[in-house]
Amino acid sequence: MTGTGLPSVAIIGTRGYPSFYGGFETAVRHIAPHLAASGWDVTVYGRPGTTDDEFEADPRVRSIVTRGLQSKSLSTLTFGLTSSLHALWTRPDVALVMNVANGFWLPLLRARGIATIVNVDGIEWERAKWGRLARTMFRTGARMTARWATEIIVDAKAIGTHWSARFGRDGHFIPYGGDPRSVHAATPFEDGKYVLVVARFVPENTIAELFEAAPEIARTHDVVIVGSSGFGGELDQQAQALADAHERIHWLGHVNDDELLHTLWAQSGAYFHGHSVGGTNPALVQAMALGAPVVARDTVYNREVLGDSGAFTAPEPDAIVSALRTVLDDSVRRRELSELGRQRAADVYSWDKVCAAYEALMRRQLPPGDSP
Repeated sequence: MTGTGLPSVAIIGTRGYPSFYGGFETAVRHIAPHLAASGWDVTVYGRPGTTDDEFEADPRVRSIVTRGLQSKSLSTLTFGLTSSLHALWTRPDVALVMNVANGFWLPLLRARGIATIVNVDGIEWERAKWGRLARTMFRTGARMTARWATEIIVDAKAIGTHWSARFGRDGHFIPYGGDPRSVHAATPFEDGKYVLVVARFVPENTIAELFEAAPEIARTHDVVIVGSSGFGGELDQQAQALADAHERIHWLGHVNDDELLHTLWAQSGAYFHGHSVGGTNPALVQAMALGAPVVARDTVYNREVLGDSGAFTAPEPDAIVSALRTVLDDSVRRRELSELGRQRAADVYSWDKVCAAYEALMRRQLPPGDSP
């Protein structure tokens, strides 16, 4: 308990609140206000210059910015350390820690008597974007997490199976949610007639293969690409070159405007989801909630999330073209995928259920008599 008499939680390992960078930040934009409304004293640690002032933040959520090294490989580790050190001083009842790279700091929190719940995310050490040092860091952080975390959260059942087999830890399955909101943003693209891609530009998201397929798709349909590498580089250059060379290929870069992004999903003729590693992907769940007809790379994770509400493709350019055209050219199939996706998102991946599950797990970490 804090001086306010409320149970307290510190959220460590994201870019802050409110931020639109990725899945963890999306989750925190929902979880933090839910916890505050449910009687928690909530602190979210973040990094300088990564929050969005245009988003109406919940005033009950305290944001604290710490220092660290702004680099691709060391940001998570260094900002996680400074956030954890600050939390040692404030001593919350529970620390919700995002990312196994922060597993290094769990012994410090545990020594201070702070219960730790770690969202382990995907299997980071298998991502092609990381070098050898970063992959070693993630593997070691995962072992530290298995040893020192009070509880772990897995966002996909397949990730839970992996952790049980490799680390001997059972996780609580809590996925990401989707927001089935109405959309009203204006776009220059014809409703139901374009392919949408929303992804960070990393190899495991099938970006290179999609870029190779895009000119063929653009012979008949617009291709709208949302995303970037975040650090510049070859894939960003390829996206710009495609947009410059083809009238029907449009690269929008990173889009912070939720209303625009949600409209793009809702009005797409087909949404290509090429992610191959990780668990439940927030962009995929959001696309489903908005009724985007999904064509996904065929992986165990994407099949778990989509069930029978998606079409699947091998990660080769010709296969991607064929799968997308099959959906784009069949209005009955598009409507079927749209309706099935909306229903599955509502049944399994609603933010209300996700936030309630997070809070219930946190409540169980409080000392007897502290939880109402």
